[in-house]
Amino acid sequence: MDLMQMRVERRMVPHVPWGVVLTALVLALIGIWNLASAARPPHTPVWKAQLAYLGISVVAMGVVAALKFQFLQRIALPFYVVNLLALVALRFVGHTAKGAESWFNLGPLRIQPAEFMKIGLILMMAKFFHDDFRPSDDRYGFLRLVRPALIAAVPTVLVLAQPDLGTAMMLGLTSLTLLLFARVRWPVAVVLVTGLLTVSVVIWNDYVRKSPPDQPHATLLRHRLKKHQSARISGWLDPESDLRGTNYHSAQSKIAVGSGGLTGKGWQKGTQTGLSFLPEQHTDFIFSVWAEEQGFLACVGLLALYAMLLLYSLGVASQARDRFGAFIAVGVTAMLFWQVFENIGMVIGLLPVTGITLPLLSYGGSSMLSVMMSLGLLVNIAMRRHMF
Repeated sequence: MDLMQMRVERRMVPHVPWGVVLTALVLALIGIWNLASAARPPHTPVWKAQLAYLGISVVAMGVVAALKFQFLQRIALPFYVVNLLALVALRFVGHTAKGAESWFNLGPLRIQPAEFMKIGLILMMAKFFHDDFRPSDDRYGFLRLVRPALIAAVPTVLVLAQPDLGTAMMLGLTSLTLLLFARVRWPVAVVLVTGLLTVSVVIWNDYVRKSPPDQPHATLLRHRLKKHQSARISGWLDPESDLRGTNYHSAQSKIAVGSGGLTGKGWQKGTQTGLSFLPEQHTDFIFSVWAEEQGFLACVGLLALYAMLLLYSLGVASQARDRFGAFIAVGVTAMLFWQVFENIGMVIGLLPVTGITLPLLSYGGSSMLSVMMSLGLLVNIAMRRHMF
């Protein structure tokens, strides 16, 4: 990268959002300590690899924070397009794991382009809403939302086709948050609420509504989904069904969370974790490990750390001096919030199992790198807010 595109002046240093940086580092270190228990022998000691990923990610965060703000605006479109091409390339040279074609295998490394697509989507939508701003017409109707909707829809559809429902949901929810932040006109809000209610009615009709055996009712969505996708929805609505099949993951996770009690069983003393009853215990269900071994009070403390990170991130958004920076900060905050919300909701059985990692705690180089780069964007915005 051209060093001429990087600049950090002395007057920027006092504006570094240390709350964001330090909270993220504390969460990441807690995650490594937790991984040392989640992946105990005979499993691979992935915490060592995670420590290396953290070191690389901290450097990447510093690089992103040092980039000139104008350079970020110039690379928004190329970065978005490169990630789109990477998602397309997965269809031809991608590695399939857990039923999804989501990774590139580069020797010992596996790269998940969808993680970096989150950043590309945020940058591209922020650039659009910055360039499209009209002081005399600052609200968005249906016509003006066509382009940002397409910007969001293309990567979301590509990720959904892998199929990776969880990441597709994160892209969709982050995009929706940015659209609402752009201030939509009331007919758009009415359509969004109507759409949400319609989805609720369809789910009720397909999965909850009972009909006589001799008079089966027509389903609108259920027969169009793949079998495992439909099973996840029905299992979510009826947690006690198919405990050895569809609901096995969710049931084992809830057992682990509940067995931790108030103070937990102690580090490396969790039975659900130690006996490998927990599925994907070092990635998707890492919060279950924490809950079982550290208990309810530690879970509250962990959620408080995430709340602090989100509040600090919103603070950066509120102090941003231009639309590009404000939309980036809101997008990063939304991405972190929805990912934490979905992962923990899935772990405790309030939401369907979708395969979403917990930011900074779950094992994964692509996840760690993308989150830290996103936080680097927040540092960049905060340091330069006095320059506008």
